[in-house]
This record gives sequence, C-alpha cells and structure tokens, in this order.
Amino acid sequence: MTDNTQAIDLTELPRTIMEYLTAHRTRDADAAITHFTDDAVVIDDGRTYRGPAEIRGWLERSSGEYTYTIELIGSERIDDEHYTAINHLEGDFPGGVVDLYFRFTLRDGRIARLVIEA
Repeated sequence: MTDNTQAIDLTELPRTIMEYLTAHRTRDADAAITHFTDDAVVIDDGRTYRGPAEIRGWLERSSGEYTYTIELIGSERIDDEHYTAINHLEGDFPGGVVDLYFRFTLRDGRIARLVIEA
C-alpha cells in the first residue's frame, strides 16, 4: 500500500464506517458488531480482539469502563479499502482528553480490521 493519504470531508467516509462510528458513539454493541466481517480483527490499547465474540466483548467493556464524549473531527482516505477517522474524546479516563485515530480496513463493504491509536 503506497501512502496516498488525503484528508477528506467527513461525509466522504464510507457508509459502513459512519454507521459503525454512530453505533460506537451511542454505545450500541448490537448495531456496531454488524459492520464487521466474521474474521475481523480489532487492535486497541495494545490488545487484539478476533472475531465477533471477542469484538463484542471489547465493545461492551470499552463502552462501560469510562464516561466520555466522542466527536468525529477529521477523516482521511488512503485508498478504496483504507480510511482513518479521527475522534476527539473527553472524559474520566486517564489523561481526560485524547485524539484517537481509528484506522479501518474494509473488505466487501464491511470492517475487516480496525486499529485504534493515539
């Protein structure tokens, strides 16, 4: 993959990413999980979650661990399958404020890989 990263308007993110981000923001694990492939991988906070059961567990734990707000503040397109959504979080987690990069890999219109990093 060559680095042809370009900033894009938030409305240009693929529908599956926008719907996932909405479900993530509203802490709706049932809706969020539908956007992942059956063999999807999520990497967050140094941990790897594979497949629907582990990803659902991660979604449910992460939504209840801290109280926070999340706002989509930027997006980038690398190619037709790779996108980054930049989210600003504020809450009662250590540090209290962070911008997180949600790096998506899509396959057949669904999320095959999601890496979340500061």
